[in-house]
Amino acid sequence: MDNDTADLTGLVDRLRRDRRADPCRGRREYSQTARDLADRCAALIDAGAAASVVPALRKAVDRITPALMYMDDPSGVVGDDLQQLMELYARACIAVPQNPRQLAGWLVRLQCDGPGWPRIVLRDFAPALGAPGLGEVERLVADRAETVDPESWRGRFAVQDLRQQLAELSCDRHVQVLAGHSASAVRYARTVDTLRAAGRTTEAIAWARRGLVEKAGWPYADQLLDTLVALLLEQGDSEAALAVRREEFDRHPSLEAFQAWESTAVQAGAADPTPAALERLRQRVAEQPLYVSELVDVLSAVGAAGEAWAIGRADAGRLGRRRWLELLERRGTTEPADVIEPYQDLIEEQIRAGGDGDRDRFRRALPLLRALQAACRAAGQGDRFAAYLADVRRRQIP
Repeated sequence: MDNDTADLTGLVDRLRRDRRADPCRGRREYSQTARDLADRCAALIDAGAAASVVPALRKAVDRITPALMYMDDPSGVVGDDLQQLMELYARACIAVPQNPRQLAGWLVRLQCDGPGWPRIVLRDFAPALGAPGLGEVERLVADRAETVDPESWRGRFAVQDLRQQLAELSCDRHVQVLAGHSASAVRYARTVDTLRAAGRTTEAIAWARRGLVEKAGWPYADQLLDTLVALLLEQGDSEAALAVRREEFDRHPSLEAFQAWESTAVQAGAADPTPAALERLRQRVAEQPLYVSELVDVLSAVGAAGEAWAIGRADAGRLGRRRWLELLERRGTTEPADVIEPYQDLIEEQIRAGGDGDRDRFRRALPLLRALQAACRAAGQGDRFAAYLADVRRRQIP
């Protein structure tokens, strides 16, 4: 046995762990041994002496994996050490070719029968596995899928994760797998991300457009739309990117859609979309008055506070309570006299809603009374609040 092999054997022997040992004792020393082994193995691989490293790393992984079941590792340090050894083992297997089918079997067993660690990264082992090894992984995973306990979340996840990784090793296969199960917008998003990462931008754009048509309104559809815009900007097609934002605003003229359109215009160096957005919103309000709240939101966002107040004041009933209170709060900071009567109206409404038998109706109106008091003080009409409060007490309290 040469010195290198003896050194590695000694380090691996120190990775034995008695399950009866105190879970909290010796963790630091154990981690240091794993790191020393990793450093030694990395140096040997770099020096072209990976042959002696392969069995040592394999045995080290097989020892640390169960040891972690009986060790208190709250910070995950030893788990990280194990993952580093797995990465080194993949490097060593590439440098010194192993039996690909045997390697495939070990990886699948570790993933499916192990405690949930280390994470098997097939991409790291792909060069060592080659087509025969990957084919064996695929066959073994298919067998596991047939026998996995449907009640076992970990077992189902292990199979699903390996299947996903197999698909990701081939962009075409990945797209085929995801496209065959595009039941949600997030599936389309993953397909688009895969094509984008492979530099197939035109296909990614086509898939994004398809997903937005087929899964409009679904969760993650907004993420898919953002990705489409980013892809179009990357291609230099700022006109198409702005068209996507404009069309989305036409469909859903919200503050979020406007801000996204505005941001894209800045990125593209295009004209400010505010005039076009306000014109479209005013048209929508004329057709569907409920959109007045969105118009007020956008006007407030672009600094047209006066117009936002005038429109909101005239149609407060359509804003909804939350937006109306937000508008009152904003207006109160600059024109406190304007919000005194609206606050009084809300207080009266709050009190009436409780009915004469509701003793808590005044307590629930306290936040509004405080806001009214602040507005009266800011407007220099402190006496007005005192008079109003006295009038409320006279009318409402027997």
